[in-house]
Amino acid sequence: QVQLVESGGDLVQAGNSLRLSCAASGRIGSIRTMGWYRQAPGKQRDLVASITDGFDTVYGDSVKGRFTASRGNAKNTLYLHMNSLRPEDTAVYYCKAVLRPIDDYLMRDYWGQGTQVTVSS
Repeated sequence: QVQLVESGGDLVQAGNSLRLSCAASGRIGSIRTMGWYRQAPGKQRDLVASITDGFDTVYGDSVKGRFTASRGNAKNTLYLHMNSLRPEDTAVYYCKAVLRPIDDYLMRDYWGQGTQVTVSS
């Protein structure tokens, strides 16, 4: 079984920084992509940042230049460094991995449970 666990969400003031972490564990064969998505109340879930196993990184337009995603040395960890936070960054942040379990031959999507980030003005 595969699990993704996020941590690091918090209540912060606008302009401050925060770092989120995501750890994938379980019977993982290979990981193609890990990424961060966020969902604010009443809105759709949007891409924040995504990193491939080749470390190609894509960012959502609203976070470019402020957020940085990185993979850990173990490659099953993912971080999101968020700088210059704004009230509109308030959302539940979800970690997603596209990976192949050991006992499977297909790549599948896995999601974490989410971590709340609240930015006060």
